[in-house]
This record gives sequence, structure tokens and C-alpha cells, in this order.
Amino acid sequence: MARRKDTQDRPSKPRLELEPSEARKTRLAGRLWVLAGFLWPVQAGAVAWAISGWAEPESVFAGQTALCVLIFIVAGALRALLDHRAARLVYVAADSAVHRMRAGFLNREGRRLRDDVSSAEMAALLTQKLPLLAPYITRFRPAMARVRVLPLLFLVIIAPMSWIAAIVLLVAGPLIPIFMALIGMAAKEASEKQMAEIGDMNRLLIDRITALPDLRLLNAEARSRADFEAAAENLRGRTMAVLRIAFLSSTVLELFSAIGVALVAVYVGFSLLGEITIGAWGTPLSLYEGVFILLMAPEFFQPLRDMAAAWHDKVAGEAVLAEIEAMEAAAPEPVLGQAALVAASGGASATVFMSGVTARRGGRLIRLPDIDTGPGQGIVLRGPSGAGKSTTLDVIAGLVRAETGEVRVAGVPLDEDSADGWRAQMALVPQSVHMPDVTLRQFLDPHGRGGDIDGALERAHARQIVNALPDGLDTRLGESGAGVSGGEARRLMLARAFLRGADVILADEPTADLDARTAGLIIDALKGAVAAGTCVIVASHDPRLIEALDAVIDVDPQPAAGEGAV
Repeated sequence: MARRKDTQDRPSKPRLELEPSEARKTRLAGRLWVLAGFLWPVQAGAVAWAISGWAEPESVFAGQTALCVLIFIVAGALRALLDHRAARLVYVAADSAVHRMRAGFLNREGRRLRDDVSSAEMAALLTQKLPLLAPYITRFRPAMARVRVLPLLFLVIIAPMSWIAAIVLLVAGPLIPIFMALIGMAAKEASEKQMAEIGDMNRLLIDRITALPDLRLLNAEARSRADFEAAAENLRGRTMAVLRIAFLSSTVLELFSAIGVALVAVYVGFSLLGEITIGAWGTPLSLYEGVFILLMAPEFFQPLRDMAAAWHDKVAGEAVLAEIEAMEAAAPEPVLGQAALVAASGGASATVFMSGVTARRGGRLIRLPDIDTGPGQGIVLRGPSGAGKSTTLDVIAGLVRAETGEVRVAGVPLDEDSADGWRAQMALVPQSVHMPDVTLRQFLDPHGRGGDIDGALERAHARQIVNALPDGLDTRLGESGAGVSGGEARRLMLARAFLRGADVILADEPTADLDARTAGLIIDALKGAVAAGTCVIVASHDPRLIEALDAVIDVDPQPAAGEGAV
């Protein structure tokens, strides 16, 4: 029983899941390539027939050169047509699979809140690593289809002519996959290290580009350049390690295939000279049989050669699949809804109700506070760091799924169907504001709906922020919010919420790390929102903010009943 458990616990091999249409194309391509391989014995027989006729004018093969040439050309043309059709099918399937996986991955990751994978690693996976699955589909999988069928077929054809030649091929052939499997162990590790180095290189690049102004101010360009050179050298070393193993695998294949073909050629040569009289089932080996076996021996190894040439593609593809599976296994649940842009529900009541809710965050199942509030009410969630204040806001926003309990917003359960509409009614002000690389006007009014921007700025006490910018509302702030402080960025987020007419404002530590004057401006803006009928829920332990709003809910930092660290 213990042995069975160990087998079940062993990590499974990464698998490539294809859509039915893609799988059909790849299977059909494999069959067409196998069928094309069936035609080589026909061509080899035609060549052997013609040579026998030239060397032995009195034989039954004499005088059939034109027929042999016709057979060879027709079989060759049909073989080329099958190869072309198979290649077209498998390339279409591979292109479809890569595009589908990229689109699906982007859709899933766009609806997940995760901090374990950087955007640079994600970009490397989608743009540099995922395309490595195409050679895995187009080269290795078809090669495996041919390896399963063609060598055995050729052995069956050769064996009735010479059992010695068949045994030589039968002994030499399996040595190739055995050594390829041994080499593959090292290739897998080297390829995984190369994949990790690609992600590290991308992460370093984005990090340095983001910090470029600071690097210039600190006169750290030389140090940054040295970091790039070291990272590039590491990546070069990883890539060369993979290529060394790839060339080694090809060398091993060539060695054994050359030995096998040479042994068959030696046997055929001495048999035709009469020096070897065994191995042909009691009769001398004829010229036709000898030439046919010589032509078939290299083709016996060709599927194995194709497999070895594509072995690196297999290892790289499986490394990418393993990385995707690991990323998916560690990924949090996607946010509720489809993250689609929908119109706010006109006239819907801005109510929030939570009861008996638990949610999983940071490996723990935590108990969240009960909340029952509505328009014109301001609530402060108070508690130590890690107690679940931010998680509570994320659950209300539909960004984190509740494990148990009831969450109702605007009078309806918060679920996949209602989440997008609910988010159109509310605004979330995070502690760290990430601004897109657009103008401030586009940031405040991203959908160009118009409205009283000046009025929204006044309500958020942010008018002076815009006046201080070089181009006013047309200033591009960039993703890092260059040109504004953290407190100013939060006031701009409040102005954006006021401009869109949000019925509910969720704010996470809006006054943290701010001076008294800036914190006071934000508190005044939130008080004004409550007075205007907006429902405001704030996570904070700022005593001034607690005093300014209507109610305080203490968040218990203890995990849910029966749950500890997961």
C-alpha cells in the first residue's frame, strides 16, 4: 500500500491539452506522415529493381527501367504531397494552440489578484516561452508517431529477406531511445534553468526601466549596465548548456545509426561477394535484396533521427508546460464576474451586507466581520495589520471570493452575474495607486463620458495638484505616478470616484504614511462623500479618520474556526 501511495504522490508529467479540432489535425498529420513513410519501400524496391536489371540482363528485372523510374517518381510525388499536407495541418494546429493558450492565460490572469509572479515573468512566459510549444507540436509529436510505426514496419519487410540484417537493426535501434532518455534527464534540468533565467532577465529589464529616473539621479548607470551584462552572460551560459546537450543527443544518435547502417552494409557486401552464406533463410542474398536492404537501413533510423533532432523541442516544451502548471496550481481564484465594462444599475440601492463570511488570503482562512450599511453611511474597519481589513474590502469589491457566508450588495447576492454591475457602482481607492501611462484627463475619465472634472477635483481637494503639473490635465503621469506624491495620487483617485458618481467608495488605508495636512484633506473629502449620500467603507486605524466617520467595526485577526495556517 505504501508503494502505491508513493506512485500516486509522484509528480505527473506535464501534458499538453489540445482542443478537439487541434487534436484531430495533429492525429491526421501523424497518420499522413506515417503513410508517406510507407511509400519509401516502394521507391526503394523500384531502385533495387532497376539496378538488378542493369547488372543482370538475363534476370526477370531486365528491361524495366522506364517502369521503375515511373514508379519512383509517382511514389515520390505522392510522398511529397502527403508530407506537405501533414506539415500544413500540424502547423495550423500548433499556431491555433499557442494563440488559444495565450488568450486564455491572459483572460484568466487578468481576473486574478496575485503578487507571486511579476509582470516581467508573465511577459516572458507569454512572448518567449509559450511559442516553444509550437516546435514541440510540429516536430516532436509527429516524430513520435513515426517512431511507433515505421521502424517496426521496415523490420517486418526486411526480415523475410535477411534475418541477420533485421537483428542488426533490431539491436542498434533501441539503443538510441535508451541513451536519449538518459540524456533527457540532464536536458530537462538545463532547459528549466534556461526558462527561469529568461524570466529573471525580463524582470531585471522592467525593474531597471521603471527605475531609470532614479538610476540617473543616483549616477548608477554603470552599475545597472554591469547587472545587465551579468544577467545576459548567465542567460548565454544557460542557453549554451541546453545547446550542448542538444548536440550531444544528435551525436549519440548519429553514432548508433552509423554503426547500424555500416554493419548492414558490411553484411550485404560480403554476402553478395559470397563470403557470407548465412542470414538469408538458406538461400544466397540476391542483388535485388541486397540493394533493397541497403536502401532501407538508413530509412529505418530516419524516424529515430527525427525524434532525436526534436528531443530538445520536447524538453523545452515540457519545461514550459511544467511552469504553466505550477503557475496555475499556485494561482488564486479569479475575481468574480468577467471583468467586463457594464453600465451602472440605475437607481440601485448602494447597500452592503456581510454575514458569517470567511475568505482565504495568504494561505489562511480568516473570519471577516459582519457588515450592514447603506447610502450616506461611513464605516471604518479597525484592526492590526494582517487582521483582514484589506481582504474585507476585496470581498466587497468581488476581487476575492468568499469561502462561506453571505455577501449581498445593492440588495442582491454578490456572484458571477452581479459582480460587474456592482463594480460599476463603486470605486476602490488602494493604498498604493498604480497609474496607467495616459494623461491625467484620461485617468480621471477613462471612458470619455464627460462630466464636471473641476467639481470632482474640488470635492477631492485636488485642484491644486493639477495646477502644479506642467501641462495640467494633459500631463502624462506614467505607471509610477511620477510628479505626484502618494497622498496626491489617492486624492486623484477620490476625484475619479466623484466624477463617475460612485455610490460606494472603498478606501484602503487612505491616510497611511501621510503628513497631517494631506491626511486631513483626504478625511475631509471622505466626510463630504458621506454627506453627499455615498456609502464609504474605509480600512484604517487612524484615530482622526475613526472619529470623522459614523461607525467602527473591529476586525478580529484570528483565523476562522477550525482553521490555522494552510
